[in-house]
Amino acid sequence: MVAGMVIFPGLTQLDLTGPYEVFVRLPGMEVLLIAENEHVVKSDHGLLLTPDTTFDKAPQVDILFVPGGNGVFGAIQNKKLLMFLRQQSAEAKYITSVCTGALVLAAAGLLDGYKATTHWLSLNLLGMFNVDVLEERVVADRNRITGGGVTAGIDFGLHVAAALFGEIKAKEVQLMMEYNPEPPFNSGSPKTANEEIVKNVIGSRRNIQAEREALIKKMLADRLGGL
Repeated sequence: MVAGMVIFPGLTQLDLTGPYEVFVRLPGMEVLLIAENEHVVKSDHGLLLTPDTTFDKAPQVDILFVPGGNGVFGAIQNKKLLMFLRQQSAEAKYITSVCTGALVLAAAGLLDGYKATTHWLSLNLLGMFNVDVLEERVVADRNRITGGGVTAGIDFGLHVAAALFGEIKAKEVQLMMEYNPEPPFNSGSPKTANEEIVKNVIGSRRNIQAEREALIKKMLADRLGGL
């Protein structure tokens, strides 16, 4: 079984490496990092990632995965990347994402008519597409599995592990990873964080979110114009 994890400049590394850590622990699973070309890919905070293969050379994958991050602004405009996702989706067993990777899947038309989730700051952006948006940690709808923001990637990975190999194997992986979070603060969700903290985070991302919204509006308008 092959898990194909798409990487692009500006991705958030934990969106990728959380589920990657789960996938590589599954029996018989080959995990490939797939990029547009063979160049090293830099994450949004500078971690360097080396692709295993490229869009042109990649085999058919069983699990198709897309992370999120600041780089989704470029990813949803990358026609080659979107075409790769569409081609792979025809035979992939599962089509998946974490965080704003869902926006990339949606831009490729792969979440049309499906339930899905994304980072809480971008739920409204995902809702601009033909997607039934749910504010949940992990959402599974037929063969689409999407995770919320960043750290939800581990929960997502374990959900995929259970779907493929059963709960016992997923629980064994969870134990080996000692995934037993006890965060020092109860502020990991806008539902539990202090109102002032939520306002600060929203304010710090306002410009980026506005740029993404404008881009998606243009993309959807162009799509309608091409019909």
